[in-house]
Amino acid sequence: MLKNDRWINEQAAVGMLQPFQSSLVRHLDPATAGSPVLSYGCSSYGYDLRLSAKEFLIFRHVPGTVMNPKRFNPANLEPAPLHSDEDGEYFILPAHSYGLGVALEKMKVPSNITVICLGKSTYARLGIIVNTTPAEAGWEGHLTLEFSNSSGADCRIYANEGICQLLFFEGDPCETTYQDRAGKYQHQPERVTLARI
Repeated sequence: MLKNDRWINEQAAVGMLQPFQSSLVRHLDPATAGSPVLSYGCSSYGYDLRLSAKEFLIFRHVPGTVMNPKRFNPANLEPAPLHSDEDGEYFILPAHSYGLGVALEKMKVPSNITVICLGKSTYARLGIIVNTTPAEAGWEGHLTLEFSNSSGADCRIYANEGICQLLFFEGDPCETTYQDRAGKYQHQPERVTLARI
């Protein structure tokens, strides 16, 4: 069953998401509709995560190398600088490139829940694809998020604003949670976590 805003708020009160925004934020100054942001916070049946400003890495072409998930070479990544102007803080994801960021919110997934992370339509309309990422029952940490810019133009990726939506699905209790099996991506910090085997 897909969980609703009431359940998300109840679980956040006991530490499922931190920091937590109990309703959807569209403006930093709601009274005047000033300072618009890409929405974040609790919605009817999900939660819009924010992108952390701490780190954003972009894959670069290194002639003569082949990416290998069993022997990931961090030299294939370069940090993107954080920019700022009247629209907010942002990273630039170049055209036809791939980048890694991390969620600002820390998550503790209950043992009978699996979370699916999906992209936001505002970014999708610009050609930005957020990889569909699961967070299994018992997983804890800051999600590493993957972005593909399929467009022919560079694109801003805003920090501290909504970047993707979490959907919470309840299932029958599982035999072994991600925490029980000490999954390799457990307890990710608010930094990009690279591929592991």
